[in-house]
This record gives sequence, structure tokens and C-alpha cells, in this order.
Amino acid sequence: MKLWAYVVAALIAGALFRRRRHLEPPMLVGGVLAIVLLAVYGTGAVHLPTLEEVLTHVGSTLGAWTYLLVAVFAFLETGAFIGLIAPGETAMIVGGVVAGQGEISVITLIAITWFAAVLGDCASYELGRRLGRDFLVRHGSRFQITPERLERVETFFQAHGGKAIFIGRFVGLVRAVAPFLAGSGRMPFRRFLPYDVLGAGLWSTTFILIGYVFWQSFDQVLKIAKQGAIGLGVAISVVVGIVLLVRVLADDERRHALEARIMAALDRPGLRVLQPVVRWAKGPARFFIQRLTPGQLGLELTALLAVVAVGSFGYIGNWLVIRSRGYGSLDATVHRWAVDLADATATDIARVLTWLGSPWIMETLCVLVAIALLTRRRVLEAVVVAGGMALTTGLVVLTKGLVDRPRPSDALVEAGTSSFPSGHAAYAMAWVVLAIVAVRVVPALRGRWWLVVAGILVALVVGLTRLYLRAHWAADVFGGWGVAAMSFSIVAIVALIVAFVRQNGSAGSPPP
Repeated sequence: MKLWAYVVAALIAGALFRRRRHLEPPMLVGGVLAIVLLAVYGTGAVHLPTLEEVLTHVGSTLGAWTYLLVAVFAFLETGAFIGLIAPGETAMIVGGVVAGQGEISVITLIAITWFAAVLGDCASYELGRRLGRDFLVRHGSRFQITPERLERVETFFQAHGGKAIFIGRFVGLVRAVAPFLAGSGRMPFRRFLPYDVLGAGLWSTTFILIGYVFWQSFDQVLKIAKQGAIGLGVAISVVVGIVLLVRVLADDERRHALEARIMAALDRPGLRVLQPVVRWAKGPARFFIQRLTPGQLGLELTALLAVVAVGSFGYIGNWLVIRSRGYGSLDATVHRWAVDLADATATDIARVLTWLGSPWIMETLCVLVAIALLTRRRVLEAVVVAGGMALTTGLVVLTKGLVDRPRPSDALVEAGTSSFPSGHAAYAMAWVVLAIVAVRVVPALRGRWWLVVAGILVALVVGLTRLYLRAHWAADVFGGWGVAAMSFSIVAIVALIVAFVRQNGSAGSPPP
């Protein structure tokens, strides 16, 4: 006998009795049915599955279809305003649970969800650009967008600008409408995308990992999970923490008040030693908060942080997959395609094109370009080109030694022993950097952003040649692209900050 079932049934019966004159027939019938079901369940004659049994069944039923399910929800969240009706966090958490059961790869799930979320935001942005705000005013009621809710989102959007795209990812109402308003408000896409990539990546990763960690530690959190509180509690904590922290640090008055409270708390015996550390940290923290705002430096820094996030995920994520699973299904699938598509002429072409990612060619080219930039006093760009290539080379060599992953046994070209990450794919990313530098530095090429597209295509082709020639697995190429994107962006961020600090110092110094 389950006493709690009778208690709940009695409470429902009491509520129905008190409201009997105001209840509509469907509500009354539903309440009576619930009382009967609880009474039957309380006798012990009916066995309901436990939460663990339900989740296990969900995981085994969905299997690989989880990728598609979660991706569709992530896209529709903003691409079709579905987030106003069914928030996508639920699908993210369920996907993480399925990954935790070992049915799918959590890294692959995060990558697919991240991409789908950004794609949905871009679709919503384009709809907003084409249809305008009046569309939401006329048809918003179909998506539960009332004038009051629209005004709240617009107020939030106007107060935070570009940061609203990032912060809004964790606020259901704002998340579903903000990309549309960004498009209808003619927010430049180059400003919208970096904030969106960062926000979508953090959002999808957070909620997928909630489900993943929940399942991995199921025995420890089962009691809380049965009450349905773990996902909600962690999600609310993360969202509220991020929103409050950004709001406090972005407001001068509130930030100063927070600093005063922290210093007062540290003015205790045994804690005073931390005060110099806090005073030192205020400067860098304030710099980043102020720079993550609209403006040229803020936009460049945000864009670079977005590239670092994507690159780090490609590099570290594939490394983790290799450590945990050895070879993923994508590795075997792509390798099989390369074998099936083998052709003598295509192989000869691939052998030529793959040299565009050769280490000695790209390293030499980057050194020469850096020297040329220094002669033109473009120190910032020279540091990015030379320093980025140096960091990329160092991480490639170091990672190859640490991972020591065997290459495919049927490679069509001679290569070293260690496969991860692909050095050719990593070094080919320098073409993208060189194209960006050319567009920025060479007067005749300014505004010719098709050069950057060409650089991206070269890096893509080099990576594909490594797969076609069976010199690498798919994870190796993704890891190579990722480590290079991460390395060049990190060096660019450091150079950008140093240049900004030096310029501010010069501007603020007294005249001689």
C-alpha cells in the first residue's frame, strides 16, 4: 500500500469539493478520474515504471534519431518561434540523457545542436530582416507574442544591444524573438553572428551536459531526479547566475557596490591577503565587460571569442572522442567513402592540392608575410600571422605526441606515424588568416571579402584531400581545423588587448 497516493487523492477531492460550483464538467471529470487512478495505484495492484526505467526505454528507443530530434528542436526554437510554446531545454536534456547511456556521442550531439541553433537564429534573423516588426504585431498572437511581451523583449534588447543576443539565449521569451528583432532592426549580421555563436554554444552545451551528467551520476541523484528538480535547478542556477553577473558588471553603480561589498568581506583577519589579488583582477575584468559591447574593438573581440569557442570545441572535443571511443562512426564512414570513390586521376589532383597545407610551405609563407608586415609597421597583423602559426605548430606537434593515434593503414601518400590532429588541415587555416590580413592591410584589396571565402575554401579542400588520400581520419581533420582556429584567434585576442592598452596609455599620458 502506498499511503502518499491516498493523501494526494484526498487533497484533490478536497479541492474539487470546495470548487464544485465553479468547475466546468471536463475539469470535474478529470479530477474524479485522477482520484480513482490514485486510489487504484495506492492499493499496489498497478505497477508504474520507475524514472530509471522510463529514461532507459527512451534512450534505447530514440538511439541515433536523438541527433535529429534535438537538432530540429534547436532549429525551431527560434527559426519558427516554437520556443514560446515548447522551450528547447527539455529536448537538450533528454539528448544528454541518451548520450549518457552510451547510445550516442555527447560531443557529436553538442556539435549538431550548436550548429542547428545558430542556423535557426540566422533563419529568424533573415525573416525579421524581410518581414519587419509589423509582422510580429499583426501575427504575434499565433505564437503567443502579445504586445506586452513584445514590448518587454524590445526593452531588454534596447538596453543590452548586442549582448542581448548572448544573454537572451538563456531567457526563454527573449531567445525566441531576439534574432527576429535583430533582423527587423537592421542589426548588422557581422555583429549579430559572433554573439549568437557564443550564446548558442553555451546554451546547447549547458543543457546537454545537464542531462549527460545526470545520467552518468544517476545513482547519486536519483532521489532528487525523481522529484524532477535536478534539471530545473541546475538550469535556473546557470541562467540566473549568468544574467545577474552580466547585469551587475555592466552597470557602473552596481559594479562599484559589489566591489565595495567584496572588499568589506575580505577585510577580515586571514582574508586581507586576498585584497591585492582582487584589486588587480578588477582591471582585466572591467576591460572585458566594457569591451564586450558594441563598437569596433568589442565586435572584433567578440568575434574572436566565438572563433576560439568553435575551434576549441573542434580540437578538444575530437580529442575527447578519440580518448573515450578510439574511432567514431564518422571516421569509419568517411574512410569507407574515400575507398569507394578512389580514382587515379582524382588521386593525382589531391596529391597536388594537399601541398597547399604542407608545413614547410605554410610556415615559410607566414614568416615572409610577417616580415613584410613589419616593414610596413603593421605589428599587430605580423604578430598574429607569425605567433598564430607558431602556436599552431607547437600544439600540433605536442598533441601528436600525446595522442599517438595510428593513421589509416591504406594511406595513398607517405605520412608520419601519429594521425591526430591533421597538420596539413591545421596549417591550411593560415590561408584564411592571410586573406583577412590582405583585406585589412592592402589598400587595393580592402572590402574584397571574397578573398576570405577563397581562403576558407582552400582550407576546406586541403582537409578533404587528407581524407580522400586516406592519410587521416575525419576526427583528425576536424581537430586540425579546430586547433588552428583556436591558436590564431588566441594570439589575435592577446595582440588586440595589448594594442588597445598601449593606445589608451599613450592617449592618457601627459604631453612632454
